[in-house]
Amino acid sequence: MADPAELAQTALWLAVVLSLPVVGVGALVSLIMALFQAATQVQDITIAHLPRFVAVVIALALFGTWMGRHLVSFTTLALGGV
Repeated sequence: MADPAELAQTALWLAVVLSLPVVGVGALVSLIMALFQAATQVQDITIAHLPRFVAVVIALALFGTWMGRHLVSFTTLALGGV
């Protein structure tokens, strides 16, 4: 049975690791769109949000199985002592 403090630490670390690819893609696309809007002076809200939404959905589709494997592995570890 794993120590509860160790499980909590692992869960927090796992949350950071699993969210990093999606948040990174969203931040990168936001930066690119901000540069595009500054260069063209187009300030349409759809131009800012739609590409980021599409990029995050694609990132979730690409990294989803990897994220799921890590979540199942952690759940197995956490519930293994039950």
